[in-house]
Amino acid sequence: MKRQTAIFFYVLSAYVVLQFVWWGYHLIELSNEIADQENQPDRILMIIGEGSVFFLILLLGLWKIRSSIQKDIKLSQRQSNFLLSVTHELKTPLASNKLYLQTLLKRTNLDREKQEELLDQAIKENKRLESMIENILTATRLENHRLKLQFETINLSEFIEQVSNNWASQRRPLTFEIEEKIESRVDAFVIETVLLNLLDNAQKYAGIDSTITVYLKQENNKIIWGVKDTGQGVPEKFKSTIFEKFVRVGNEETRLEKGTGLGLYIVKQLIDAHGDTIQYERNSPSGANFKITHIDG
Repeated sequence: MKRQTAIFFYVLSAYVVLQFVWWGYHLIELSNEIADQENQPDRILMIIGEGSVFFLILLLGLWKIRSSIQKDIKLSQRQSNFLLSVTHELKTPLASNKLYLQTLLKRTNLDREKQEELLDQAIKENKRLESMIENILTATRLENHRLKLQFETINLSEFIEQVSNNWASQRRPLTFEIEEKIESRVDAFVIETVLLNLLDNAQKYAGIDSTITVYLKQENNKIIWGVKDTGQGVPEKFKSTIFEKFVRVGNEETRLEKGTGLGLYIVKQLIDAHGDTIQYERNSPSGANFKITHIDG
């Protein structure tokens, strides 16, 4: 909702409240003029009581409308940030791949090693583009309730370690705290998508000097797993909104980290659909810990 609409609402609300007070004042004056002396106090109390109830209902309605307007403004700002981010995310890999291909076409005398290096960079940019598009499609399927889960019993220890190692080979080294031979009935797509988004999130915000750890353990019938790091953690003011759509820490025009603000939103929606729970915890001594709890069986 546009800012002009919000301003108009506040002006109109103030006018309605003032008119109500003015109407009440004149109504009491009129009641004083026409009422019998002995009935006057009762009539005034009745007017004040009924007027107070109406006034409270009016204030409640105005407060609800104001809250709705504020939510619309925040969502509009997030959507604007999302469009800016997606535009940048689409242009960057496309421009890079175009440059790599033009280099290969124009410089035919490049040695094989240099050619392979350029092609490898192009493939990495293409994978990043594929990942972003897949996230957008997944978010759309979740909102339209078109994502169907397929549960199967897998070796969760091996699966999580394999997905993490594939990610690490293209990004950065990881550390592991994974108990062996933990099997569970899960949806492999959900586990892989959640894990990759948590790893990408840790890489963006933890810092290059931090340690990223993937962990998995079993406590009775509970399987607890997730991703933690030794970075700065999530600022206090963002803790209540980090799983909402289009939410990203900082300002979109000055932020250096790449992303669309859909990663943690997708994580939360997939975990909920999977019947599990996820929570953010402060890592010790510093950093973020996204902890997932799965009830086995």
